[in-house]
Amino acid sequence: MSGATTRGAGALPGGPSPEGTPPGGRRALAVWGIGVSVYFVAVIFRTSLGVAGLDAADRFDVGASALSTFSILQLLVYAGMQIPVGLLVDRLGTKKVLSLGAVLFTLGQLGFALSPSYGMALASRALLGCGDAMTFISVLRLGTRWFPARRGPMVGQMAGLIGMAGNLVSTLVLARLLHGIGWTAAFAGSSLAGAVVLVLVLLFLKDHPEGHEPEPVSHRGAAYVRRQIAASWREPGTRLGLWVHFTTQFPAMVFLLLWGMPFLVEAQGLSRAAAGELLTLVVLANMAVGLVYGQVVGRHHGARLPLALGTVGATALLWAVTLAWPGDRAPMWLLVVLCAVLGACGPASMIGFDFARPANPPERQGTASGITNMGGFIASMTTLFAIGVLLDATGDDYTIAFSAVFVLQALGVTQILRLRRRAARRERERLVASRVETVHVPA
Repeated sequence: MSGATTRGAGALPGGPSPEGTPPGGRRALAVWGIGVSVYFVAVIFRTSLGVAGLDAADRFDVGASALSTFSILQLLVYAGMQIPVGLLVDRLGTKKVLSLGAVLFTLGQLGFALSPSYGMALASRALLGCGDAMTFISVLRLGTRWFPARRGPMVGQMAGLIGMAGNLVSTLVLARLLHGIGWTAAFAGSSLAGAVVLVLVLLFLKDHPEGHEPEPVSHRGAAYVRRQIAASWREPGTRLGLWVHFTTQFPAMVFLLLWGMPFLVEAQGLSRAAAGELLTLVVLANMAVGLVYGQVVGRHHGARLPLALGTVGATALLWAVTLAWPGDRAPMWLLVVLCAVLGACGPASMIGFDFARPANPPERQGTASGITNMGGFIASMTTLFAIGVLLDATGDDYTIAFSAVFVLQALGVTQILRLRRRAARRERERLVASRVETVHVPA
């Protein structure tokens, strides 16, 4: 006896068939929560320099360009690791990659705490960036293995939201510890969180639910790697996802990761406490907007591009008004609005994965996500470097330095508009094919 079922109905294109759809539920939420806790800690460590930038400049006696090198190197390693990490996740599974990531970023944070010199501190941030690079792609893969495809947008936004909560911890807690107990104690103490999540992963995390094991894939060295990367890149949805991520993420990333505190304190004349509150506002706005964007995209797939481009436009407008404001300083109400709008950048960048996910089959999800995730970090790294160089060249003229934001936004929007029709056409073709394809199940 044999039967036929329609595959793909009710699922996103490129997702698993209904009969193979992960069940979700409390067990899925618990396992996914362990994975997200690793990402949460990684974000704390990643953004810890954002509240310690001025202290780092004093501790290592460096200027703006050298200070920006900390974050640039960290992001360079992060961006460079995305495709290798995607391939590793596809091949080795989430648990092994997350465990390795936790080990590396914990050692990096501890090394940064104990570094006596600028060179050793740089090496520690590079190690931290390598471990950090292994977390988010793994969490995305964990979500696709444990939750139904229709939950993908919301699960992705929730992962980003929890990551931003890590940023909130670094802004509120680590900043106070830094100025209370000192550099070494604050950073070394925070590294204990990495050891805790590593134990949770080793003891409790599972790659997939029972009965939902992925089909074995033959791995044939460099040839397999090239095929995975080439096949993912050929999909317009993957490239569109990369450029959406590129264009939306970096303004807030640059602000939170390094230059927000110096801009608010040195250029706008705020106290560190007031500047910290505005950085906190960025994080809180990110968390609130993430919930909204996840719900909207989950229910209305066509809202993806309008949300992304709308966020880019609003960000560009607020930065232009802030930088062009007459006088030496922008009013507080404008800085508040700017920080609230910057909070939408993170959720908008998550939309990039909602273009890449349906464009690729399950066995390429890690690779495609890695390609997409490179976008925002390449843009952030470029902007961090440009701002540092321009500040040194202009005598700390933040208006000129932060104008670099508009150049990268213009480049990204151009690429998004170029790719949007091809990606939409290809996605429609995959959706139609998935609805009509039949699977013959043997007796």
